[in-house]
Amino acid sequence: MSDRADVQNNSSGREPIFNIPGVILAIMSICGVVFVLESYILSEQQSGSFLWNFAFIPARFSQYGGFYSPAALLTTVTYSLMHGSIAHLALNMIWLAAFGSPLAARIGPLRMTLFWIVTSIAAVMTHFAVYPDSLAPLVGASGAVSGMMGAAARFGFRRSPLRNSAAFVGEILPVGVALRMRTVLVFLGVWFVTNIVTGLLSVGVDSSATIAWEAHIGGFFVGFFGISLFDRRDGTRIDPELLV
Repeated sequence: MSDRADVQNNSSGREPIFNIPGVILAIMSICGVVFVLESYILSEQQSGSFLWNFAFIPARFSQYGGFYSPAALLTTVTYSLMHGSIAHLALNMIWLAAFGSPLAARIGPLRMTLFWIVTSIAAVMTHFAVYPDSLAPLVGASGAVSGMMGAAARFGFRRSPLRNSAAFVGEILPVGVALRMRTVLVFLGVWFVTNIVTGLLSVGVDSSATIAWEAHIGGFFVGFFGISLFDRRDGTRIDPELLV
């Protein structure tokens, strides 16, 4: 009885505006430093070389043996830390803070780092499957962030009621249960429609300005169906009666 009272007391009062785990702050910082380096420090020629060396370029794998090159394989992750504009960076960082914070608080920094790597790779491989011969560089954290959105849906967006805690709580919902929840269904509907519309609108636009919506979907599916592989089983659950 006293434990429940303590939880309720801790969850009362004003919640902090920002409650971002260290691993998420680290990823945001790396993305910011990389963008500043590319945009304001390197020369135009150096920036072009940096883009070529660290962005994901499908043709590098389909035509130039990238699957056998450690340097090329590294780009399946490094691309996720690069962004094409301030708006691109800002939007991804906002979504990263919103969906990455409760996930990182739930699974911890090491698992969060692995989750980022796996969903980043899944995203570019989905893009590669659709555009294997493309020479257009792919950059951005959207694929990994989409994976976090997929994971959030499996938790039913249930957040901890504890003050100073951002973690998702409760058991991971079975796929069938998650897909019957109105909140999840509405989110999935809006998310998929948004990606399909942006993909259609990008048709015919110069390749440097297109939106890799296929990569978003690849990351989302891996996050949605694979989150149980990254979850901790060490008492991160909270009594459902205490959820708000």
